[in-house]
Amino acid sequence: MIPQRSLGKTGVQVSCIGLGGEGILRSYGHEREASAVIHRALELGVNYFESARAYSGSEAYYGLSLGEKRKEIFLTSKSHDRTASGAKEHLSVTLKNMKTDYLDLWQVHDVRTGQDLDEIFGPGGAIETFQRARREGLVRFVGITGHQAPAVILRALKMFDFDTVLMPVNPAEPAYKSFIDSVLPEAVRRGMGIIGMKVLCRGFGLQLPGYHSVDPWIRYALSHDVSTIVIGCETVNQVEQNVTAVIAASPMTDEERTVMEKAAARQAMDLMYYK
Repeated sequence: MIPQRSLGKTGVQVSCIGLGGEGILRSYGHEREASAVIHRALELGVNYFESARAYSGSEAYYGLSLGEKRKEIFLTSKSHDRTASGAKEHLSVTLKNMKTDYLDLWQVHDVRTGQDLDEIFGPGGAIETFQRARREGLVRFVGITGHQAPAVILRALKMFDFDTVLMPVNPAEPAYKSFIDSVLPEAVRRGMGIIGMKVLCRGFGLQLPGYHSVDPWIRYALSHDVSTIVIGCETVNQVEQNVTAVIAASPMTDEERTVMEKAAARQAMDLMYYK
């Protein structure tokens, strides 16, 4: 019942909500709880699952939980290492942890500065390993992620033909260094798969007067040109709430979005803790 959208030029259809690799998954020693969250997402029809080498035991939880379901889903992870050798080691560990011989999407993680770009795209930089992994079939698609500096991500999009971009999509964004106003339209122009994150502002958004449920936050994100949104969950109940909100979501009008953005602007710096 979860609506699906095309992941940009990849042509892959993904559920318009995915399970983020944080929440209970960004922990160690909580195999039972993490497995319950993953299995409930699978049962409800989520087919986009993400993690990262930086997310504690997240990748290993997937490896323990997916089993034969691996063939039915779109599995992603990320590497934050800026060198070719470091990224190669990360990919080896990721595949082992996730008990798979390939990733559907592998992403250059958390790009923030010009120095990051110099290292990633310079001699011996991580992008060499990302390209090689795609050629060798270890990954199907290559993406980039960032949540701090939209100008840096825009530069990166001009330096490499990424398949996807993972970026913040929430009503606080228009107030300061907005990914929505800059990166999103450029990614649309390039036909990229656009993945929204920080949708609930790590739950801080639910403290905003008048917006205490996940419903308007999810509606807001899905009203943009995103392929899917990823939300980390602590409990099975949170998975169910998010999926229910997605299924019920109708697009926000421009007026509704503006009203929510104005409300969020008053606490924008707190909501955008990630900047």
